[in-house]
Amino acid sequence: MTLEGVLPVLKPADYTSHDVVAKVRRITGMKRIGHTGTLDPKVTGVLPLCIGRATRVVEYIQDMPKEYEATLTLGLATDTEDLSGRIVEEVETVQVSEDQIRAAVQSFIGTIEQIPPMYSAVKVEGRRLYELARMGQEVERKKRQVTIYGIDLLEMKLDRPHPEIKFRVRCSKGTYIRTLCTDMGRQLGYPAVMSDLVRSSTGAITLDRCLSIPEIEELMKEGRLSERLIPTDQAIPHIPKAYVSEVHAVRALQGRMVRPEEPLAEEWNGRVMRVYSAAANHPFLGIFRWDAERALLIPEKIFN
Repeated sequence: MTLEGVLPVLKPADYTSHDVVAKVRRITGMKRIGHTGTLDPKVTGVLPLCIGRATRVVEYIQDMPKEYEATLTLGLATDTEDLSGRIVEEVETVQVSEDQIRAAVQSFIGTIEQIPPMYSAVKVEGRRLYELARMGQEVERKKRQVTIYGIDLLEMKLDRPHPEIKFRVRCSKGTYIRTLCTDMGRQLGYPAVMSDLVRSSTGAITLDRCLSIPEIEELMKEGRLSERLIPTDQAIPHIPKAYVSEVHAVRALQGRMVRPEEPLAEEWNGRVMRVYSAAANHPFLGIFRWDAERALLIPEKIFN
């Protein structure tokens, strides 16, 4: 069976993202599979896998906003910023109010700066930070700008020595939730650690659409896995659509520049577009970049 599209996987705990790819390759017999954003082994949740030609849109799925449900524990800190690491700081008791927590959380909404944790895959002078961290080295890391679109407090357990705060966060690509938890604790005046994390969505791909590894195995045996794949173009709904005439559709599939059937917005200049034929069934032709000056769609990735 040849598969093509985006498979929404429910990543289990203690699997790396690469482990999940390897497992699905064995199940499906498909070699051309790519994941759309690394999750730490202990983190569970939404991990879209691009299969077949859908691997060509990995970069666009990676760019979509993410949503997570996280638990922050106040009163201790680790060298990894989560519970997998070595405790480097701890206080016996923490005293904070709900109002203090709400104010601290709200201060992180918007564009913020983060310093990537040492235990991360960021490269510095050709070396992964986690490789250096495992050798006991700590190096200077450049601050990065990320965007926090919103934070909802879900639960606060304040009647314990190390209070727990559960929240939902919507954020841009590249946001470290571990670091967000650590920085929130610092804002409250205490060491803090991320004690649990679930990715609840990547763009429009939500947790309830995801399949567990056993479900993928069962559907593959039944020959029905293709029914659960998200068509490539539908997995990137944040990219605007454009239509071309049937004549221009033929040219588009030849990798030629084409004119849209209807004028496109000036502000879309330079943006990529999902291009479709204006024929009755509107087949997806590929990803094109809009050149407003020439009023042409420039081919980037053709799906013929």
